[in-house]
Amino acid sequence: MARARALVLGGGGVAGIAWETGIIAGLADAGVDVTGADLLLGTSAGANVAAQVGSGLPLEELFRRQTEPSLQSREIVPPGNPLLDLGTLWGEIVVESGGDQAKVGRRLGELAGAAHTVPVIARYAVIETRLPVHDWPDRNLRVVAVDADTGEPQVFHRASGVSLIHAVAASSAVPLVWPVVPIAGARYIDGGVRSSSNSDLAAGHDRILILLPTPDLRVDEEVAALTAAGSRVEVIAPDAATFAVVGDNPLDPATRTPAAEAGRAQGRAEAPRIAQLWN
Repeated sequence: MARARALVLGGGGVAGIAWETGIIAGLADAGVDVTGADLLLGTSAGANVAAQVGSGLPLEELFRRQTEPSLQSREIVPPGNPLLDLGTLWGEIVVESGGDQAKVGRRLGELAGAAHTVPVIARYAVIETRLPVHDWPDRNLRVVAVDADTGEPQVFHRASGVSLIHAVAASSAVPLVWPVVPIAGARYIDGGVRSSSNSDLAAGHDRILILLPTPDLRVDEEVAALTAAGSRVEVIAPDAATFAVVGDNPLDPATRTPAAEAGRAQGRAEAPRIAQLWN
């Protein structure tokens, strides 16, 4: 039996967290409140946003936590722009694996396990400052990571018996940039290794809104499959204004305020289209 509405939040660094928060705030400004979705499905940056939305904190306060320096999370800033080199390596691995997602996940998991990064406890501290509430909410919040040893996806939720902080850290563990996250004898890396949104995991919902900070051809395939199965799907990707302020390094905390503000403006502009889906 189909359920009503799913909000799918994709990965995209700290800029993606800010932009998605801005989009949600801008939609709400124009009368489209997507925070009451029956499913909150988050990957990487989107896992953070899903947990923030699920916290119950007012949306305006969540927006201020992205735009006001005194309220912003305490981030670790990786040197340079590691995503540029990672993107090249990732592409090579995809070609070598023949596009097999599990093989890609295993190889990136292997490399991530051998990489020199900050201690995992330091990443837990970052996630703690991002999330206003550290317990799973009493609603359908799901967080996607990838098993570093099997390459298979793992979906964490309230009944998983896993700390929300650890689940979000695992989903956000960009390989070679941040440490792998150990949970219950397994090791996990960023859920975006499988797909930047993992929107296929929202199958069965009547209406699905995907916020996609990072372009990904796999998401196009997922949307086509969801639509063929009878779901109504809309996608919001960054507009030119957002790309201009984020640049090529979405891990740079300095992008947060302009990305959130650009997202809010875009959310207001997108509201008439999304209202036809959501309301």
